[in-house]
Amino acid sequence: MHQTKYIFVTGGVTSSLGKGIISASLAKLLQARGYNTTIQKLDPYLNVDPGTLNPYEHGECYVTEDGAETDLDLGHYERFLNLHTAQANNVTTGKIYQSVINRERKGDFLGKTVQVIPHITDEIKYRIKLLGSKKKFDVVITEIGGTVGDIESLPYIESVRQLKYELGAGNSLVIHLTLVPYLAAAGELKTKPTQHSVKALLEAGVQPDILVLRTEKNLGDDIRGKVARFCNVEKDCVIESIDASSIYEVPMLMMTEGLDRTVLRKLGYSKDPKNSEKEMNAWIKFVDKLKNPESEITVALIGKYTSLPDAYKSISEAFIHAGVANGTKVKLKMLNSELVSAENIGELLANVQGILVAPGFGERGIDGKIRAVKYARENNVPFFGICLGMQCAVIEFSRNVLGMTDANSTEFNLKAAPPVIDLMEEQKYVTDKGGTMRLGAYPCILKHRSKVHEAYRIDEISERHRHRYELNNKYLDALEKNGMKATGHNPDTNLVEIVEIPSHRWFVGVQFHPEYKSTVLNPHPIFVSFVEAALAYARHT
Repeated sequence: MHQTKYIFVTGGVTSSLGKGIISASLAKLLQARGYNTTIQKLDPYLNVDPGTLNPYEHGECYVTEDGAETDLDLGHYERFLNLHTAQANNVTTGKIYQSVINRERKGDFLGKTVQVIPHITDEIKYRIKLLGSKKKFDVVITEIGGTVGDIESLPYIESVRQLKYELGAGNSLVIHLTLVPYLAAAGELKTKPTQHSVKALLEAGVQPDILVLRTEKNLGDDIRGKVARFCNVEKDCVIESIDASSIYEVPMLMMTEGLDRTVLRKLGYSKDPKNSEKEMNAWIKFVDKLKNPESEITVALIGKYTSLPDAYKSISEAFIHAGVANGTKVKLKMLNSELVSAENIGELLANVQGILVAPGFGERGIDGKIRAVKYARENNVPFFGICLGMQCAVIEFSRNVLGMTDANSTEFNLKAAPPVIDLMEEQKYVTDKGGTMRLGAYPCILKHRSKVHEAYRIDEISERHRHRYELNNKYLDALEKNGMKATGHNPDTNLVEIVEIPSHRWFVGVQFHPEYKSTVLNPHPIFVSFVEAALAYARHT
């Protein structure tokens, strides 16, 4: 009988220690050993999903194939595992409470008092076990957001306590990630924060099985022994996670530390069907190429959230993948579109080999994005526009090539004349903001002899969307007659998905978000093609 086993990853001392990367790295190593593994994220905030959160609050909102708006950690999961995630892989406290309250309103609890225990914790446990119930996975890794001791995280920790008992010995384990800071004045690493963090977990009734210690210095045998002794874990269950130059080195560091071997032993998996080092060979080669590029190019990313790089996390990671595929390092020059003016644009973009206008919402910073499009078009610099970036390209072309000086999107001006970008028909009666955009994967037919067809090398693709506005097909003929071609369209709605300027060195705008599907083992073909064009531009300028 198939038995799914569960791993819970908690964090202590401070946020941003890298629970998502440790979870993804462990999943990658277990996958390399032949175990079907998936990861889910439990987020303790009351928002139902990150879809309505400002990127400055939460970083990028990641979108899955089935249209879930999720935490950016799911992007790491997909990039590491090369597998799709879905709605069930991201659960928030908002979703938990919404579900329980809806059931209470329907009378499902038969008049009982609804409480955090057992009703909220039962719902959490149900969500945790949902992925395992499909019998597809040997291991489900659950990352619990926040840090131990947070009020918001208490119901999740209590659910873990209950599940460890209910699942039985050998069917679950807890990995606790903490910080071992180095005090320069004392010249030593300090384990007390880890001890206090484990104590807080113990007070909640949960004994961690494995400790992963983030550190900037090697721990040494004495530190490992001390932590093991004070925290009730075996010495080989104290894992060092030293600072790395790239997140893609972390799986190899964890492999060297034996995290996967310890986990399998703890879970009672005696078989080792695959040699992880052999299976990780492609990953190791990727990291080697990443650390030893043959060249370097600079790409300007024009957006309005550039002071928080996590707002464009999938884009920056897609450039890493595409850079390695081209043997080059892609250096991103983040430019706030609000600060791009007619006076400084030449100086800002003078030494870049490619220009990407990023996705986003709202009118703020649009003028700077349109100026960047114009600069790329007129100076024959490789240009890539994503979602709103594509729409800015259409607006710029309409104004400066077609002579429609007032061309705009109805997102920015409801009385735009002409409205070359308009609200999608099915969006016109939508009032709720959360989860109501065009979301998830949709098909797209590519035109032959186009840049995108050369990149994909197939006729039909499927890409993920997150938008409300589209190119207004009333103006498509005028655009095409003047040199901007629609080279990709949705076969069901005839929505224009891709525009190109064939006379340009490389000028592509896409309505979808290709960055969501780029992984280490499968770099996205459009990003690869764009970086290749930027390299060619660098050689000829």
